[in-house]
Amino acid sequence: MLEGLKVVELATYIAAPGAGGVLAEWGADVIKVESLDGDPIRAFHENIATELEGNPVFDMDNRGKRAVALDIRKPEGREALLRLVREADIFLTNTRPGALKRARLDWDTLHAENPKLIYGSVTGYGLEGPDVDRPGFDVAAYWSRAGVAAMTTVKGQEPFPLRTGMGDHVTSLSAVGALLAAVIERGRTGQGRLVEISLMRAGVYSVASDLAIQLRYGRLASTRPRKGAINPLSNFFRTGDGRWLVLLTRRGGADWTELVRRLGRPDIAEDERFANGKARRQNGEALVEALDSTFAALSFDQAAEALDACDFVWAPVQTAAEVAADPQAEAAGCFVEMDDGKGGVVRLPATPARFPGRPEPVRAPAPTLGQHTDEVLTGLGYSAGEIAALKDGGAAA
Repeated sequence: MLEGLKVVELATYIAAPGAGGVLAEWGADVIKVESLDGDPIRAFHENIATELEGNPVFDMDNRGKRAVALDIRKPEGREALLRLVREADIFLTNTRPGALKRARLDWDTLHAENPKLIYGSVTGYGLEGPDVDRPGFDVAAYWSRAGVAAMTTVKGQEPFPLRTGMGDHVTSLSAVGALLAAVIERGRTGQGRLVEISLMRAGVYSVASDLAIQLRYGRLASTRPRKGAINPLSNFFRTGDGRWLVLLTRRGGADWTELVRRLGRPDIAEDERFANGKARRQNGEALVEALDSTFAALSFDQAAEALDACDFVWAPVQTAAEVAADPQAEAAGCFVEMDDGKGGVVRLPATPARFPGRPEPVRAPAPTLGQHTDEVLTGLGYSAGEIAALKDGGAAA
């Protein structure tokens, strides 16, 4: 769908490469430019002291790209990067702004080289303010400083980390939308533009409903434990065979009456403590305890049948292994296959959108460091001798 769109990615770790990965998935030619040491995320397993084969974290965001290794600190390497930029539609980077300025790879410089260039800057904290050059992984800028961690932590409990790349990938999707909006604008104006995406801003947007309340009223309810939920019916419950599910109600009293009837406990509806919405809120802990004992008397399959019978919004709380084996996840296109480079395929998560009618081929593997350097430089007009000289001089690998 994006065939003909050329992206030069000078980025590491997840947030910006994730955006490049989605663009590559949709057909863009994404050229990943790395230092001679490579993107640090290539060493993900080494960093966590495991000897597992392969690197699915790197594969996830870099499959289908072409890889070039350059020493852009040297004039020859920087010039090779500039040649790429002059032919590119999008330049995508998460290098800190100060370093880009010193390397003369900032927006003003590259815009002068290619006025049609769309320059995507992915940072921790944006391009203005005192923290413009502060490093910002998603646990720091997205999760912690943007308020997501505090709002998510149950009152009285200690903060906890988010899972690998969660905030990064929200930021990746934000970058994809913004960059393609700029592509549409360029179709009208003929001019590129600077596009600014930050982990912090993506984090604020992720909890925007709560922050809108904070901004409007100057206060916000804390996240409460299960037995202290504002709406005790919209909650998590465990069945007798040890499986958790989440239940969400929509119709107040009507849901309550139907729920206890389907669960075989109409007697609870007659309890004065639960007679109406106000009473159920005031006696929320007792209500949760009553429903706990009710669900504990049922198997998961029995509870699922009862909830489906009244068309309630509910879902199982699944482990990663259960998600990987979920037939609905498979049917929804949540997984794709990638060439493992050894004659087989491996499964990876898909990007979040599907385009019915478009074939789903096996994805090309993530490139090795510098795998396409010769191919890409040849396409830029470098001769074999010039490429060899670049390599001998340490400017390319």
